[in-house]
Amino acid sequence: MKDSYTISELANEFGVSTRTLRFYESENLIDPVRRGRQRVYRREDRARLKLILRSKRLGMSLAEIGEILDLYDKEPGNEAQAQRALAIIDTWRGELARHLLDVETMSAELDRIEGNCQHFVGAGRAGERRLAE
Repeated sequence: MKDSYTISELANEFGVSTRTLRFYESENLIDPVRRGRQRVYRREDRARLKLILRSKRLGMSLAEIGEILDLYDKEPGNEAQAQRALAIIDTWRGELARHLLDVETMSAELDRIEGNCQHFVGAGRAGERRLAE
């Protein structure tokens, strides 16, 4: 794995725009090093970006993501910080369980619709064969 990345490299790797990366920087979610006008992203920035994008896909707000990243960055050992992290984790496990149930329900519904469509297509072809005879 590389030690540093350009904005274009990360944008291409994660399928986002360079504007998105600059926005996350303006929201203090990532903090690339500057070399003149060029942004240089470290492994830590790449890992944070991966977490940000995964969290966004799961429906987390940027404020929630920022809070999690802040907790992650702080020194361990603070009980209040650990309590807050546990509360966030608990909330998001509940959200993920609801999302998982929704996905399973939708998948079963798609299976049902697919079966109906296959039956309809099969019945239509059988009717066409009878007409051709």
